[in-house]
Amino acid sequence: MKIAELCPYSLSVPGGVQGQATALTRAMRRLGHEVDIIAPSDELPATESFRNIGPSIRIPANGSRAPVGISPAALARTASMIRDGGYDIVHIHEPFAPGPSLVGLIASKVPVAGTFHRHGVTIPYKVLGWALSGFGNRIQARFAVSVDAMLTARSIFGGHYQVVGNGVDLQAFDISPVWPKENPTVLFIGRHEHRKGLEVLIEAFIGIEEPDLTCWIAGDGPQTPYLRAITARDPRIVWLGRISDAEAMARMKAADVVCAPSLYGESFGVVLLEGMAAGSLVVATDIAGYRGVARDNVEAILVPPNDLVLLRKALLKAFSDDELADNLRSNGRKRALEFSIENLAKVYLDSFATLIA
Repeated sequence: MKIAELCPYSLSVPGGVQGQATALTRAMRRLGHEVDIIAPSDELPATESFRNIGPSIRIPANGSRAPVGISPAALARTASMIRDGGYDIVHIHEPFAPGPSLVGLIASKVPVAGTFHRHGVTIPYKVLGWALSGFGNRIQARFAVSVDAMLTARSIFGGHYQVVGNGVDLQAFDISPVWPKENPTVLFIGRHEHRKGLEVLIEAFIGIEEPDLTCWIAGDGPQTPYLRAITARDPRIVWLGRISDAEAMARMKAADVVCAPSLYGESFGVVLLEGMAAGSLVVATDIAGYRGVARDNVEAILVPPNDLVLLRKALLKAFSDDELADNLRSNGRKRALEFSIENLAKVYLDSFATLIA
């Protein structure tokens, strides 16, 4: 099959939707299909499998600022690529997101599948759903990455959804090198904004009186200047800025703990899966989007959101209880195997084949 994976968000900016679209493209190509990912990018050049529609513009979305390709030129390129690409099927991530997703939905002359990632309903999202509800019948197959994402989509757009989860590229982690380090290390990867809970992690880490620990912080966002300022006197905290996917995997394999302290708004814990695939111990918050990926004291240590005292205790436990850490890492790797990107790609491909039969 020739497949278009359409992602509305810039591939230059780390994010769960971008990561899944990219990983699915690689997996489907490994399985012998011709797959292009169509998306905006602010830095990455076009390649054989990546068709760049142009730079993105940040717009408010779900407590964050989403990098969406919504310029007239980007939308025109999207429509042209979808119409003229010779695809058998178009798979759109967040099909009702403003910009390229909606343009692709309208422009496609072949069957369309849509995957819904978002968790949480806002008034603007309700208004958007009402305005765009008439385009829903253009989506022949609807998927959701979690039960929460399904409930969100169904409450706005109606319809039936297959919950498929997200996937992790185990092969990429297996062949990744390990980043060098000197001390036991905690890793945070994500956008520096309130809902990601990075400030809680920093306060918890600063309160650990252990000089031979390191905390790597990757990514950026609106809170970066403030958070860097309050950690300026703690040399154990290392600010990495944006890092490539390759560096992220290498650092995850090196980290003793991958911490995901989000407060809310996560539909699926991709970063938990990635940490488990890397063989790291995962410490995360006990929120709906994460609870469906890992169980407390089985595959990860889960703590209530926005509780720096319990988060600090969890980090100390991760470093001090070797037997628990070994068990969690072993169980986590097994859990990651259940969510391999190849298995997820096969689920999609089976559905696509039915649609075009």
